[in-house]
Amino acid sequence: MSAIQRISTGRRIKDRVVQGLVYLAFALAVVPLISVLWLVIQNGLARFDLEFLTHSMRGIGARDAGGGAYHAIIGTLEQVLLASVVAVPIGVLTAIYLVEYGTGGRLSRMISFFVDVMTGVPSIVAGLFIFAFWILFLGIPFSGFAGALALSILMMPTVVRSAEEMLRLVPNDLREASYALGVPKWRTILKVVLPTALTGIITGVMLAIARVAGETAPLLLTVFFTDSINNDPFNGPQMGLPLYVFDQAARPNDTAIDRAWAGALTLILIVMLLNLVARLIAWWRSPARAR
Repeated sequence: MSAIQRISTGRRIKDRVVQGLVYLAFALAVVPLISVLWLVIQNGLARFDLEFLTHSMRGIGARDAGGGAYHAIIGTLEQVLLASVVAVPIGVLTAIYLVEYGTGGRLSRMISFFVDVMTGVPSIVAGLFIFAFWILFLGIPFSGFAGALALSILMMPTVVRSAEEMLRLVPNDLREASYALGVPKWRTILKVVLPTALTGIITGVMLAIARVAGETAPLLLTVFFTDSINNDPFNGPQMGLPLYVFDQAARPNDTAIDRAWAGALTLILIVMLLNLVARLIAWWRSPARAR
C-alpha cells in the first residue's frame, strides 16, 4: 500500500469516527427533548379537551373537576404579542445600526456590551425591574402590559443578536450594486438588505418568543393571579399559561395536576403554531419565491 493510499484510508477512518460522534451527540440532544414531549403529551391529553380550551377557572374550587385555561391562553397570547410589538422593532433597529452605521464606533461597542449583559440577565431580575419601576414607583396596577414589558426586556437581546448575524450574512455586493444605481442607503437597507435577511430575522424573533412564552418569574411580579377572563391587558390582573401551570401544579390533588399538564401541552402547541405561521410568512416573503 502506497503512502497516498495509507493517508486516504486514515482520512476516511477519521471522517467516519467524527461522523459517528456527531450522530451520537445529536441522539443525546434529541433523547431528552423527545422524553419531555412524550411526558407532556401523555399526561396532558387527560384534560386537553374543548372544555379546557373554552372555559376559565372562575367558580371552580381547588378540588373541583372541570374548569379550563381559556383565560390563561388569552393572557399569554396578548402578553407575548405586546412584548413582540415592543421588543422586535427596537431589536431590529438596533441591529441595523450596529451593522450598517455603527461599525467600529464607541457607541456601537457600548451597545454591544449592554446587549451582551442583557443576554445573561435572569428573568426574575427583569420582573423585579418592572415591578419596582412600573408598579411601585409609577403606581400603575398589575396588568398584562406590565408582564409584557418584563418579557420584552428578555426578548430584546435575542432579537438584536439574531438580526445582527443575519444582516452580516447579506453579501456586500448587493449593497454596492444598489449604491451604484444611486439608491440611498436607507432605501437600500429597506428594500435590499432587510428582505434578504428576513427569513433569518423571523427565525430569531420566534426563538425569542419561544423563550419568553414559558417564563413564569416575571409574570409572578407583574401580572398577578386571576381565575376570570380579562381581555384587556392594560387594566387589572391577567393570567398567563406559565402562571396557570405554576398555580395548578402547586395544588395537592390529581385534578389540578391534570390541568397543569394540559396547560403545559397547550403552551407547547401555541409555540409550535406560532413557529409554523412564522415559517409560512418567511417563505411567502422570501426573495427566492419572488423570483
